Amino acid sequence: MPLLMLTSSACGQQSDSAGAGDTGSAERFYSADTVVFRMDHVGGFVTPTMRAARLPAISVYGDGRVITEGPMTLAYPGPALPNLQLGTISAEEVEKLVESAHAAGVGTVSDLGTPPVADVPSTRFAVFDTGGMQELEVQALTMGGADDPAAEAGLTADQRTARDKLREFAESLTSESGPLGTAHTTTEAYAPTAVAAVAEPWVANDELGEQPELAWPGPALPGAELGKDLGIGCVTVTGDQARKMLTAAASANALTPWVSEGKRWTVTLRPLLPDETDCGDLANKS
Repeated sequence: MPLLMLTSSACGQQSDSAGAGDTGSAERFYSADTVVFRMDHVGGFVTPTMRAARLPAISVYGDGRVITEGPMTLAYPGPALPNLQLGTISAEEVEKLVESAHAAGVGTVSDLGTPPVADVPSTRFAVFDTGGMQELEVQALTMGGADDPAAEAGLTADQRTARDKLREFAESLTSESGPLGTAHTTTEAYAPTAVAAVAEPWVANDELGEQPELAWPGPALPGAELGKDLGIGCVTVTGDQARKMLTAAASANALTPWVSEGKRWTVTLRPLLPDETDCGDLANKS
């Protein structure tokens, strides 16, 4: 697997394991499919299927690939497949992103307080660096700030300042002037080589009327349980079956009944990312 070497002149600020007086350079080696940076959302009041199939908002890999979720149609029901977009950034821009994440507090900040809100997803940042993978989970980061001070009641001034810095960083990631600007300029649809299919028994929706059914071209549904007593299973679709399934999914929606071995199933299609292999990567997600 190809390797990408990046050099940093500020490693003393980038890892909890780095000594306070260490201002020398450090070489970082990333394989092509190493997740160098990821931002996703975890927790919150969502269904087991939504939790298992939830995609990271942004994934950046060692070779500069950037995978993000593009805009979705407001039509209901929505399309069967999420709108994943693939862009690229240079090695220098990967380095800038890592430095920007550390400057925002990933790997250095720990006291962010607990906002007085419930059932709101947390934002999780992950950065791969010389000290390994560093993660920071921020409760209810999408709330608070100048526009919603009530959501940060009880937090100290330092906690608010730290959260503001992380919120500003997160918002910059979707801006063409931010550290991922190049990746937003030219993108193409992400073409997965494998898809995890999260299945649950299909239930008719009287408001939508009859939904055309489709023959399921993958492994028999529902597959292995994703969690005890959750009522959902998962199969990994690869190879020729994946190609057939993706073709069929182009004319399906999120509530299409898929028929497998004579039974109807609602199937949530979750494209697997370069660092993912099968349904096991979806199990036990936060």
